[in-house]
Amino acid sequence: MKFIFGPVASRRFGTSLGIDLSPNTKQCNFDCLYCELAPAATVDAYTQAYSPDDIIMELESALKEHPNTDVITLTANGEPSLYPYLDELIQKIDTIKKDKQTLILTNSATLSEPKTYQSLLKLDQVKLSLDAVTPDIFEKIDRPHKDIDLSKLVESVISFSHEFKGRLFIEVLFVKTLNDTTEEISAINKVLEQVRCERIDLGTIDRPPAYPIEGISYERLFEISHLFSPDLPIHIASRKDVKSKPSSYTSEEIINTLDKRPLTPDDVALLFDTASISRLDKLIKEKKISVKNISNLDFYIPTENLNRKRNKTL
Repeated sequence: MKFIFGPVASRRFGTSLGIDLSPNTKQCNFDCLYCELAPAATVDAYTQAYSPDDIIMELESALKEHPNTDVITLTANGEPSLYPYLDELIQKIDTIKKDKQTLILTNSATLSEPKTYQSLLKLDQVKLSLDAVTPDIFEKIDRPHKDIDLSKLVESVISFSHEFKGRLFIEVLFVKTLNDTTEEISAINKVLEQVRCERIDLGTIDRPPAYPIEGISYERLFEISHLFSPDLPIHIASRKDVKSKPSSYTSEEIINTLDKRPLTPDDVALLFDTASISRLDKLIKEKKISVKNISNLDFYIPTENLNRKRNKTL
């Protein structure tokens, strides 16, 4: 198939059947330092775009072959929201998707365009990237097309989050010495405090990047997670093969840690030593710690906190 790939098992989104809207070449309004694709000049429109009918034909066939798919994911070699027939494609997918959810993975830059904004409102799930909110860092990391206005991008993300009726996810990818500073994290936090979303994924480079840059360690991601407001729905988007040095936590430290930042089982496996995991198990048996499933992920959280957090957060 030319456009359809997968299904791919995603811990964050379930079983995903992908649609590549730019299968032959990179077409993007960003040239991110961390992109896994080769560097390329930014564009503000697709120069090569395929018919929605061609895509739908393949999708219908793939859905018959993979009936247990959870989400149909719009993505691309570049930015999927630049696809000129996006609204038409979404409407056509809605006529055949049945119980499947539609999802787009976008860099957020085109949200300031009314047509794109309205099209994305029609989706079931949207994942927006927000790597930086200060002009200097934004320019260095995302290397955007010259016509992109960061202030409009941020305003649109906030506005969209309050109008969108589906499931909204935010992703922040950290690059060493660039957006991992206290100042930039504080600036991002101020924006995210105005955003209504289901989950905020903090991640770093886990594939060979387009440019010679470095990601940050899992331990540093964990430290950064504590710099965000405690009522934000932060998730550390870790990889199972990440290298980490487990530490020892007392029962009190476990409760205090989970109070500030709920953790997934994968997080615990990376952060806690064997004795600490045993203490966690004991706390669960004593019902001092509970497991809560949010957005396909299990989180450990102090039982007394279950009803304390604000709506749409952990």
